[in-house]
Amino acid sequence: MTSEAKLSWQPGKRDLLFLAIVAAVITLLVLGTSERTTKAVPDDDTHRHATSRAACMSCHDSGGVRPQPAGHTKADQCFQCHAQPRGWGK
Repeated sequence: MTSEAKLSWQPGKRDLLFLAIVAAVITLLVLGTSERTTKAVPDDDTHRHATSRAACMSCHDSGGVRPQPAGHTKADQCFQCHAQPRGWGK
């Protein structure tokens, strides 16, 4: 074998740029999958009896006591995002 065949691979600028982009994408994916930071449902008598969207919307509808903020999703499952305190529904 000649000495030219034994040369090891040396990363170039394009290789380092590619690796940096891959690392950035992986970092963004990991950070983007962290837990949601929505507000928990208050642990009080009013909220303990709210177990459906209809019950939530009796106060949080646009004309309710405390309407949802502008831009809030219109999803039908409040407790998919807002965590209920432990022991509810028992």
